[in-house]
Amino acid sequence: MSLISNKVVPIGKTDTAHRLSTRLAFLAAGLVVSAWAPLVPYAKERLVLDEAALGLLLLCLGGGSLCAMPVTGMLTARFGCRSVILTAGVLTCLILPCLSVVGRPLLFGLTFLLFGASVGTLDVAMNIQAVIVEKNSGAALMSGFHGMFSAGGFLGAGTMALLLWLGMHVLAASICLSLLVALMLLIASPNLLHELEAAERDGPQFVIPHGAVIFIGVLCFVVFLAEGALLDWGALLLTAGRGLDAGQGGIGYAAFSVAMTLGRLTGDRVVARMGGKLVMLAGGMCAALGFFAAVLASSAAIAILGFILIGIGASNIVPILFSAAGKQNAMPASLAIGAITTIGYAGVLAGPALIGFVAHAISLNMAFAGLGVAMLLVAASARLKLFAGSPV
Repeated sequence: MSLISNKVVPIGKTDTAHRLSTRLAFLAAGLVVSAWAPLVPYAKERLVLDEAALGLLLLCLGGGSLCAMPVTGMLTARFGCRSVILTAGVLTCLILPCLSVVGRPLLFGLTFLLFGASVGTLDVAMNIQAVIVEKNSGAALMSGFHGMFSAGGFLGAGTMALLLWLGMHVLAASICLSLLVALMLLIASPNLLHELEAAERDGPQFVIPHGAVIFIGVLCFVVFLAEGALLDWGALLLTAGRGLDAGQGGIGYAAFSVAMTLGRLTGDRVVARMGGKLVMLAGGMCAALGFFAAVLASSAAIAILGFILIGIGASNIVPILFSAAGKQNAMPASLAIGAITTIGYAGVLAGPALIGFVAHAISLNMAFAGLGVAMLLVAASARLKLFAGSPV
């Protein structure tokens, strides 16, 4: 059954246009989120903050996202993907330049909270659109959509860094990135989904996550936890007795990111050929092998190879999980996507603290080994009926 109202979008007529608009939404989201990263040093200097105070302010991004994500499913069911994606997109475009000039810590924190809320809303709404477009197309598309988000991350951070390096004022550079995102959303706008089917619109506005949705969310939590751990602790692992100095520590995460992006951009063909169940099984085992290699490696080269294996293995697991969320019957798809996104994103926020706690209590190597074991559990879950059969 289609999740799109047949009165608005006849299935099959504009499938290609729907795919393109969804890819543009993911690309725009990745771009606007990553464009913030090069602005962090400027914000620290402008606000006259030490690392601890800046870290507390940066939590507002995650806090805003976690507040907005659970209600986005309800908003999308009520108003449609198009309205929610465009509203959230416009807000992010307006707020990004503000983050480059706000000069008071309290006002910056509130602005960053709103930025997080708009980003979280955009994230959930575009994933709901992606699930619907994939289901109606009858083909595996989710990996490619998420790959566009990763590509947007490279484009956003790289473009912003280049503009600043060329001497452009931070406000002007932020406005340029916002205009680029707005242009992408404008092009995508006509073919974003206007309204969901009546069962989604008229169904319950809130359902406590349960059953398969909780299970899928926990698996997302594990994968996002692993990604967050690599971002925050990967450099330290590589510089601890593996021959790299502090300036080279970021090589591992860069290798991981490239591998994950390439894995996602090619993942649709892999999932279509092998099926989601086998890709999830092989991906979890590959990621686990990567963690164990990084822990046991005595040289930087082997450890970096481990990071690459993690990127390849983990690249298509989350897209498969989102596809599974669209197939489950425990709760409406729009609410399920909001729930699993919230649970999964909590893994990104909790990751640094959990890894730090284990590293302090035992060792960083053991913390990463634990992530390897967790990825084996993700691989083992692929045998469940939820992930069997076709990828969509």
